[in-house]
Amino acid sequence: MSGSKVTTLRDAVAAYVRDGMTVALEGFGHLIPFAAGHEIIRQRRRGLTMCRMTPDILTDQLLIAGCVDRLVASFFASGSAGSLHEIRRRVEHHDPEPLETEEYSHYGMYCRYEAGAKRLPFQPLLSYVGSDLPALNPRIKAVESPYGEGKVYVVPPLNPDVTIVHAQRADARGNVQLWGITGAQAPAAYAATTVIVTVEEIVDTNVVRADPNRTLIPAHAVDAVVPVPGGAHPSYAQGCYDRDSAFYREWTPISRDREAAVAWIDEWIHGTAGHEEYLAKLGRQRWAGLQVTPAPSGSVSYGRRKA
Repeated sequence: MSGSKVTTLRDAVAAYVRDGMTVALEGFGHLIPFAAGHEIIRQRRRGLTMCRMTPDILTDQLLIAGCVDRLVASFFASGSAGSLHEIRRRVEHHDPEPLETEEYSHYGMYCRYEAGAKRLPFQPLLSYVGSDLPALNPRIKAVESPYGEGKVYVVPPLNPDVTIVHAQRADARGNVQLWGITGAQAPAAYAATTVIVTVEEIVDTNVVRADPNRTLIPAHAVDAVVPVPGGAHPSYAQGCYDRDSAFYREWTPISRDREAAVAWIDEWIHGTAGHEEYLAKLGRQRWAGLQVTPAPSGSVSYGRRKA
């Protein structure tokens, strides 16, 4: 197809993710690009700076695999399932080595992406008033408002080398549609030099044109489109499959024991050729238990000019 950006996950990561890069992996509890993160692990990338609102299990896994040296993030937690023990080992005990962290609030991270997307020198926000974060992070600065209203906090732009997101669908040209809980996917994409999008399915452009308001990331911002059904597991894709909450509970004891965590990475990621094998290893019964029943949101008419 003319203008197609469809490729494989292996080829997309090989082409666009290199050692030492700053990589944003976004999805706010929903549509987390786990398959892409696992492929980064398979390809043994090193020295990455990882950017993520709510670093979760995926961050723990990339750290255990030795891919990430630096973390720019907000709210360090594994959803409702407890601590991320690899992050805790690195931050609290420098075990097996220290982890450089740069911490913001959720909105602070979002504002950084917004400033990066707009190519602004900074983005103002008020939410750090009364917070300890400015004392812990020297990149959060207070400046005098030029309109005489006192001080306002500002954060610097964030421009990843690569942003990777997962979505429900896209056409081959890279018009990406997603729905349900959205996070910082759109500004993180616009802020980046390169954008990889993994999707549940590739659809015809006429499907996209029939519902244009769902196109949160348009084709001109996308470099590669990768069909990866189930690519958000163990998080979820609204309308496609549910969150694997059991996996989140299982990860806590695994990550608490570093040898067990390394063994999990070796078995489940290095031991599988790609995401399709990972899902096959997960098992049909478990995957079937995550399937959802259809719940259409209704339809609207965009209208057409009369001939």
